[in-house]
Amino acid sequence: MSFNKVIIGLTGTNASGKGEVANYLKLKRFQYLSLSDIIREEADAQGIEHTRENLIKLGNELREKHGADVLAKKTRDKIKEENVVVDSIRNLEEVKALRTLSDFIFVAVDAPVKLRYERAQKRMLDRDKVSFEEFKRLEEVENFKSKTGQQLKQCAGVADKTIINDGTFEELHAKIDEIIK
Repeated sequence: MSFNKVIIGLTGTNASGKGEVANYLKLKRFQYLSLSDIIREEADAQGIEHTRENLIKLGNELREKHGADVLAKKTRDKIKEENVVVDSIRNLEEVKALRTLSDFIFVAVDAPVKLRYERAQKRMLDRDKVSFEEFKRLEEVENFKSKTGQQLKQCAGVADKTIINDGTFEELHAKIDEIIK
């Protein structure tokens, strides 16, 4: 199966399956880039622990200080391959910066909140060891309404395609194949 050149941008809620979408695309030889990697690199430089809340706060601070599209621009400069998946897009200005790339398709990934919480608990990451109420509260933080904050709902609203990931891996993979064919 051959594909036309494509750059897939991913946004989505916590534990919706963005990572599985990215992993599947990597198996199809897509270069993987994540806006969150830039935040983690900055956290390391500042000695900041990689908790979900700390990374959200630092990402918001970077956008405020350097412009809401700073993470997207730094990531865009790293694109080397023909087919690329760009993960962790969380601000409308990031979407705008990446839409300057030809062959860009912006994809939102979502799933019911209870299913996402169950998935997060199974990941066994420290950042996911929270109550269901705290999980939902952190989701509200991700939908902060400032120009430089995270805007997941707004980003999902401008997606070219939306994947509801509430089934099997095979069903998810079929949805991805439909987008990239």
